Amino acid sequence: MSFRVRHIAFDRARVDDWARNDEQHTNWPVVYVIDGARRRRTPALYVGETTSAHKRLRQHLASSKTQEGLESIRVVIDDTYNKSVCLDLESHLIRWFHGDGRFHILNGNDGLTDARYYDREIYRESFRDVFEALRAEGLFSRSIPQIENTDLFKLSPFKALTDDQAIAVEDIIDGLLTDLQNPEARSTLVVQGDPGTGKTIIAIFLMKLLVDIRDFDDHDDIEPNSMFAELFTPENRDLLSELKMALVIPQQSLRESVRKVFKKTPRLDPKMVLTPFQVGESDAVYDLILVDETHRLNQRANQASGVQNKKFGVINERLFGTDDPRYTQLDWVKARSRHRLLLVDGAQSVRPHDLSPVVLAAELAAARNSHRHYPLTTQMRVKAGSDYVEYIRGLLRGESPQRPDLGDYDLRFFDDLSEMRRAIRERDAEVGLSRLVAGYAWDWKSHPKRDPSAFDIEIDGERLRWNSTDKDWINSAGSLEEVGSIHTVQGYDLNYAGVIIGPDLRLSESGEIVADREAYRDKKGKEDTGHLKGAFSDDDLLVFIRNIYGVLLTRGMLGTYVYVCDSRLRIVFRELLAHPGRI
Repeated sequence: MSFRVRHIAFDRARVDDWARNDEQHTNWPVVYVIDGARRRRTPALYVGETTSAHKRLRQHLASSKTQEGLESIRVVIDDTYNKSVCLDLESHLIRWFHGDGRFHILNGNDGLTDARYYDREIYRESFRDVFEALRAEGLFSRSIPQIENTDLFKLSPFKALTDDQAIAVEDIIDGLLTDLQNPEARSTLVVQGDPGTGKTIIAIFLMKLLVDIRDFDDHDDIEPNSMFAELFTPENRDLLSELKMALVIPQQSLRESVRKVFKKTPRLDPKMVLTPFQVGESDAVYDLILVDETHRLNQRANQASGVQNKKFGVINERLFGTDDPRYTQLDWVKARSRHRLLLVDGAQSVRPHDLSPVVLAAELAAARNSHRHYPLTTQMRVKAGSDYVEYIRGLLRGESPQRPDLGDYDLRFFDDLSEMRRAIRERDAEVGLSRLVAGYAWDWKSHPKRDPSAFDIEIDGERLRWNSTDKDWINSAGSLEEVGSIHTVQGYDLNYAGVIIGPDLRLSESGEIVADREAYRDKKGKEDTGHLKGAFSDDDLLVFIRNIYGVLLTRGMLGTYVYVCDSRLRIVFRELLAHPGRI
């Protein structure tokens, strides 16, 4: 494979002259990049593939995209390229450009390919050479590893979907378009999946796809064989012309990260990403509200502040005429939307004021009965796959699961926290995004409003502090030397996670895994007040603590390192977690 990058001015006469020089310029699979003036604050860029470069470039010159200030064309030509290779390279370049954040990406979201083809891995290695050639010309500002470690890349709507994700998206859109034809229709759809199956990606992808269908014109480059090409019709465009959408994300840190992605994505707006309170206070009725991490919506319980407590009651009275404790933030979403899409993993509820299992079970049952339930099973985050997720959950349930074949996934058990901390630093130096995380089993003494110089966690001579910020902690300065809590990492990917299982989870003398209420320090996580009073047992607390560690132990894409505080539990987990030869 020996590719060439040909340069042409974005000008009809120049393109016509170029086409006369070589038959491959008119009849050969190629990938091209058209970029705009660098003098703009956010220059525009378009990536495409075609088997007729001359014809396709002429179409671009005649389209409305010339209004974006496009000036320069680069065509990537290789004698060994075929249609499948070009579609794959196009997909990679779009994702890399969007993740880099330098350009305003003009591409729509008709479905990027992840198809298998002959010698795919060899070709994909050569894509890195194409990337470096374009980077040398100033089109990229960062390396591939740097780009792929960003939230902008990980949460990008320009994703190649898995088969079950693609099926879910297609079914959701078909159902929604049908429902929108009837102004009186109301619907609740549910996407359910384990950690790492891409629920957040589904939400972002759907919103981008819907606004692209709404705004497309006849000159847009809709690949006829692309996944969602048949959705780009004038009829669907008219049906979506007045579509009002919002994405609700309960966790502050993830919400801020998604807003940054929306800011860098054409046709999406950070104002579309809302808190549950913003939905409840809104006067608008949305056509579609998507709720990420639905299990983290609140029921009526003591909130994080007195202001929020008051707001909860005011919103309930405004929407339902009474501050009845049975009304939850999910009821607010239903009251303020004609249609809603709930993205759910019931095993990720981590506090008593999260939606109750009974409420979630009812939503799941109703969605199944109405054929609006979409399961996700393909593991995208953890390299070891879905077997690893079930293995971890079985371990936390007190079972004795057999360690599955994890391939080259790096799962290790540590008896010394200082050794695990050193290993995490080494992994971060190698691949980045490697962090220590822990269950909430230590007071937050170093809170910025208390004593930032204090230490929170002291184990094996190691002195550590909790996360110094709750906004985008993973990417913040100093995070490598801190410990993240469940509230800063839920919904995020790490390359390596060093998980400290604190004294809040221990092994009883009878050999059962139990919760230690005294050792669990999240006050909101064990609150026993209001209408929850008397209903929150040690067994309930155990479920939440198991869920917390289930989340923490499934953050690492390439590996997970584990340290256990309780001496009895350490013996059991060492035996079950350690790889042969590492015990």
